[in-house]
Amino acid sequence: MEKERLSSPVSGYVGMLGLLVVIALAVIDFTLYSQFVWAIVLGIFCVLVAIFVMPGFLVINPNESAVLVLFGAYKGTLKKNGFYWVNPFFIKKKISLRARNLNSDPIKVNDKIGNPIMIGVVLVWKVENTFKAAFEVDNYEHFVDIQSEAAIRKLAGHYPYDNFEDDHAEITLRSGGEEVNQALEDELTERLSIAGIHVIEARISYLAYASEIAGAMLRRQQATAIVAARQKIVEGAVSMVEMALDELSKKNVVELDEDKKAVMVSNLMVVLCSDKDATPVLNTGTLHQ
Repeated sequence: MEKERLSSPVSGYVGMLGLLVVIALAVIDFTLYSQFVWAIVLGIFCVLVAIFVMPGFLVINPNESAVLVLFGAYKGTLKKNGFYWVNPFFIKKKISLRARNLNSDPIKVNDKIGNPIMIGVVLVWKVENTFKAAFEVDNYEHFVDIQSEAAIRKLAGHYPYDNFEDDHAEITLRSGGEEVNQALEDELTERLSIAGIHVIEARISYLAYASEIAGAMLRRQQATAIVAARQKIVEGAVSMVEMALDELSKKNVVELDEDKKAVMVSNLMVVLCSDKDATPVLNTGTLHQ
């Protein structure tokens, strides 16, 4: 398979000097020797040469390239910026070598466990191999768009959105961070290499549940957070009750039988675990009333 090769054309300033010489000869022939037939013929020839030479001038700007093709044959690539003159029959296809951004619109896909989610990515890429970009694919910019979407769909199918339903998932789309982004970058690098594209960076820019399940998933997350918080509160309350009973017992503040301990534990658990401020009730009688 043919590979990219760099071309070394003639300097455009040398070509411009030659063009000016030809134009000067044509002007001299038409003005000073117009009475001679050979001078007219030479002047016409010089004009034709000048017309033929002019399309060969080419300017390559920084971070720009030009793929040169002659009657269907690849003749090389110009990458060094400057002013050049090439064969006027060359087809000159300009390809930018600058870094570009692709900020994809969020698309609806299914994650590993089948939940519909919305996901979008930011891709930073540039053309590295001009031969592949020009001849291996039909339109390399459109190729980047389509393959990026395909890579997003494949990535989403490998990981769950979160681990609420998949407790064994070590990496999820929401918490995977660098691991997920690296997997996305590797997938895009593999897919876009056929078009000579170098992936500089790829990151997930948007991630959310699809609208039809977003409300239910939000309520589930809230319920999970409430349960986790309650668990911590209960653990703390039990520890505090245990500490209170131990301290009362060590310092002989009051003698408590099992019934009184049960009442005290019940009251303390209500006070410590309630989500609202407890309202005290003053007992003006004895402990048994």
